Amino acid sequence: MRDFQEDQSLAEVGEPSTTIAVSWEVGPSGCVTAEPPTGRNPGVKIDDMVWVRRVITWLIAGAILVAIGFSFRPQPVEVDGAVVTRGPLEVTVNEDGRTRIREKYVVSAPLAGQLQRVILKPGDPLVAGQTLLATILPTNPDLLDPRNRTAAEARVKAAEAAVRRADANAEASRAAMESAQSQLDRRMRLRLGDASFDQEVEDANTNYRVRTEEHRSANVAREIASFELEVAQSSLLRTQPNDSTDAPEWHLDLVAPIQGKVLRVFQESAAVVAPGAPLIEIGDPRDIELEIDVLSTDAVRITPGAHMHIEHWGGDGVLEAQVRLIEPGAFTKVSALGVEEQRVNVIGDLVSPVPDHFGDRFRFEARIVTWDRANVLRVPMSALFRHDRDWSVFTSDAEGKALRKTVKIGHHNSDFAEVLDGLAENDRVVIFPSDRVVHGVWLRYKDAP
Repeated sequence: MRDFQEDQSLAEVGEPSTTIAVSWEVGPSGCVTAEPPTGRNPGVKIDDMVWVRRVITWLIAGAILVAIGFSFRPQPVEVDGAVVTRGPLEVTVNEDGRTRIREKYVVSAPLAGQLQRVILKPGDPLVAGQTLLATILPTNPDLLDPRNRTAAEARVKAAEAAVRRADANAEASRAAMESAQSQLDRRMRLRLGDASFDQEVEDANTNYRVRTEEHRSANVAREIASFELEVAQSSLLRTQPNDSTDAPEWHLDLVAPIQGKVLRVFQESAAVVAPGAPLIEIGDPRDIELEIDVLSTDAVRITPGAHMHIEHWGGDGVLEAQVRLIEPGAFTKVSALGVEEQRVNVIGDLVSPVPDHFGDRFRFEARIVTWDRANVLRVPMSALFRHDRDWSVFTSDAEGKALRKTVKIGHHNSDFAEVLDGLAENDRVVIFPSDRVVHGVWLRYKDAP
């Protein structure tokens, strides 16, 4: 057998040149037979593999380039966002305060004598004109010399003057209460069909309640003044006993001048007391006022009639109150850090009902309103920061890049600031921006879908 290879060109028919391998075999009869090649054309297989190899190489190179490009692309910074909104805004002075009974009265001995043991305890209820506070057995009336008698008469005159002053204050407070009542009635009539008077009605109602409490306090002061007059007159009732047998039987009973409770007992045991010695402190726990000491720099921004919110007083909810007085004198107080501060007492009255079990010197936290508006454009304070001595915020553009904007703010509290210029309603700002947030960096909001 012999093998022959023959090259056949197909260029004449416009086909590409291809090399074909043919095997020739001479049979026994002398005939020549040709066997077709087995398998695929080796030339064609090599070209296809080269082309596929090149495509795969370019794909791998492209993928590597894309991966490198993405690795060098800056990653967006995750931030928390908030929206500029419209709503109420209050500016307050926040300080701790204490309750105190408005009218406390210290029952003292009107004359020298033997005090009998006091059986009352702190917290015991008192009925005006009925509850016995203490009993004093006077010493020998012969010891009341002309000088002491003159002093006792002077105390009586002073007590009479105090009664007249208390009567005048009670009448003035009654007139103020009636005026507040008429103003409230007038505002109620004007409000019919007009919701714009709601705030005026609320203010008038608050003023009426405060005036009512002042009138009640004035009446209590008048009762105390009357009791002091009786006590002062008692020292002149008997300067000499009628006879020798009458003197040991005569004694002085001190009764409660007001409705309330015993606050403190200064002298519980029986003892000889001098004139003016304090015996018992009494008061009405329902007649409460509020005392808040604030910095003198804050006191100048507080005005009488300002609203107060009483929080963390031990119960649920927030109590409403109103400023009645800013004391004119300041005092020095050392802070917890050892810094001397000038403080001023702000006195307020509860507008809300007095809670049960509210007593004297109870602690609370007060927020005294110095400025408020019902509808202002506001931005969270956590979004503001200083840049070149101006207030600024970070927002984002349509592509998600950070933009630093300078804004102008007005009044502010710990939560929100009034926006005067630089932002619009529904603008989104970055809150608590970190040092990674700079102008032009990519942003991604955590609450974004």
